[in-house]
Amino acid sequence: MSEDVKNAVEGMAKAFEEFKSTNDARLAEMEKKGSSDPLVEEKIKNIEADLDRFEDINQKLTLQQQESKKVEEKLTEFETLLKRPEAGLQPPQVDMSTKAFEKWLRKGKENMDVDEVKALTVSDDTSAGFLAPPEYVRELIKTLTEVSPMRTIARVRQTTQKSVQIPSRTATFAAQFVAETGTRSETTGYTTQLEEIPTHELYALVDISEQELEDSVFNLEAEMQQEFADQFAKAEGTSMISGNAVGKPEGILTNSSVGTTNSGDNSLLKADGLIDLVHAVKSPYGANGTFIFNRTTLAAIRKLKDTAGQYVFQAGMMLTAGVPNTILGYPYVEMPDMPDVAGSAKPVAFGDFSRGYMVVDRVALSVLRDPFTQATSGTVRYVARRRVGGQVILAEALRTQTISA
Repeated sequence: MSEDVKNAVEGMAKAFEEFKSTNDARLAEMEKKGSSDPLVEEKIKNIEADLDRFEDINQKLTLQQQESKKVEEKLTEFETLLKRPEAGLQPPQVDMSTKAFEKWLRKGKENMDVDEVKALTVSDDTSAGFLAPPEYVRELIKTLTEVSPMRTIARVRQTTQKSVQIPSRTATFAAQFVAETGTRSETTGYTTQLEEIPTHELYALVDISEQELEDSVFNLEAEMQQEFADQFAKAEGTSMISGNAVGKPEGILTNSSVGTTNSGDNSLLKADGLIDLVHAVKSPYGANGTFIFNRTTLAAIRKLKDTAGQYVFQAGMMLTAGVPNTILGYPYVEMPDMPDVAGSAKPVAFGDFSRGYMVVDRVALSVLRDPFTQATSGTVRYVARRRVGGQVILAEALRTQTISA
């Protein structure tokens, strides 16, 4: 653990202890007088601001912990797919194609020689763009994973096709006891069906000035990768929470098969409601459970106590075991697109997202260089196109919390 992280952890633990004592005093005063001292309320706001500042580091640790279990497997699968003939991306020309792609980004096809143009892979769509080389796509996916929290906790699969099909269990064996010489009646057998997860087109625009393109020191590839990843992650994040599955991924909040547990109040979260939510998820999925909510909801959860007077939020014991902050002993991941706490809203979800939700990436990335649209402003426009899908694949592994009595 780095010294900066260690200091942040110590700061968060200290701030939360101060928060608990101050909040306890506030609650005691409210119970006695019916209201709290404005100075105490102001102090709590200041402490919460400190906790929010440390929360960024906590989220990085949480996501690193979640991702470490899957990163090697995903990269190996990704590299295997890129080597397949149908991907159109063959290893022998990697170096040449990468150099050619980088030159094309900066100068356009008209400033390239014949061999360099041949090294480019024409996109299979009608945009007249080119496919990014494997290394570029690989780095984009890596960056996208770093900035997209859902990818870190969900199951992620790569494909070269426009959709994938996965087996979905529709019935299981119903074993029966029978006497040694008894009649063995027919049982319900194990059956499955194939469920299709389509990928949907997603595009992003980036404008780069001609002066920057002419500057050899300017890292064009890294700049575009980060910008494309940020735009893709924002669009993905919204749809994977609340998407309607029409031309976009399906959101966990819009899938009617995902169950919900009431909070116990028509306008607030309650500690008992969160406990009920955890216990409503079957044990095999709850054991690997993770909470998701936005930062505003986190602030509300920090104030909750169970019937024994213990806060449901606990600062992580990261100094000794590398454990992030927890809610009721489970990790949590911030999802900015989750709704705020309000009547009938679903601001919290819990479960094993690696079992319950799948993200599908089509590995190809098409890029179009457009020097004309923004020519009068001295910039070149780049349009990146890729396909991504997302869908609930096991509803019983996930559950939401509805603000309702």
